[in-house]
Amino acid sequence: MLVDHHCHLDFPEFAADLDGVVGRAKAASVGTLVTISTRIRKFDLIRAIAERFPDVYCSVGTHPHNADEELDIPVSEIVRLAQHPKVVAIGEAGLDYHYKHSSPEGQAQGFRNHIAAARETGLPLEIHTRDADADTLAILEDEHAKGAFPAVLHCYTGGRELALRAVDLGLYVSFSGVISFKKTEALQAIAREVPIERILVETDAPFLAPVPHRGKTNEPAYVVHTAAALARIRDVPEAEIARATTENFFRLYGKARYPAAGDTARP
Repeated sequence: MLVDHHCHLDFPEFAADLDGVVGRAKAASVGTLVTISTRIRKFDLIRAIAERFPDVYCSVGTHPHNADEELDIPVSEIVRLAQHPKVVAIGEAGLDYHYKHSSPEGQAQGFRNHIAAARETGLPLEIHTRDADADTLAILEDEHAKGAFPAVLHCYTGGRELALRAVDLGLYVSFSGVISFKKTEALQAIAREVPIERILVETDAPFLAPVPHRGKTNEPAYVVHTAAALARIRDVPEAEIARATTENFFRLYGKARYPAAGDTARP
């Protein structure tokens, strides 16, 4: 069994075939999915998808691209929404200096607000960081000094220092289909170095489809290819990656439950 802890089932690419997308994931032994919130004000749609499928969960939060739009939403509201039984994570939130659709100041404030919600609820924060290693690490270290919180650096494409320092702080690092691409040797080296007990895999679907589907619409079933690439990179059996990343997921995402007996076999 594998888990896709970060996909976007509410995106329009899946609207016409959501049952098929979830069904193909199950057929590929991807037993649990987490569909990730990018706008709190659209949380009702995310929640409805999670309620529709037994083994689909969700998060609540604001993507850094949208941070400026939702800074008026208090931490208390994130915490309130996170009480829903299908909400197993906070976010995604963080820093994205590649596009800067929101101001750096707004992104930083949103990031800290979501860290506070993760700390209060005990739910893991899905962290988005792109071209912002130094500031991401500075905020993580500053906030960690105020009190530990669970988190994962999702779809990791940053540098070695941020990844390993995050692990030192107790965070996890998640790899997507990017590790299957050519000319990602530096990222692959990080994927070899991060301790196996701190690694997750994901799709970030509908984006970043792994080889052999690169350039197509990504979907949760394709996380099997990311896991296979990670196994090659670390020179271990694919079954070891499936076992470790699934155990890591359920350790970090404590509200999620293994699929019911007869659905998808436990690792």
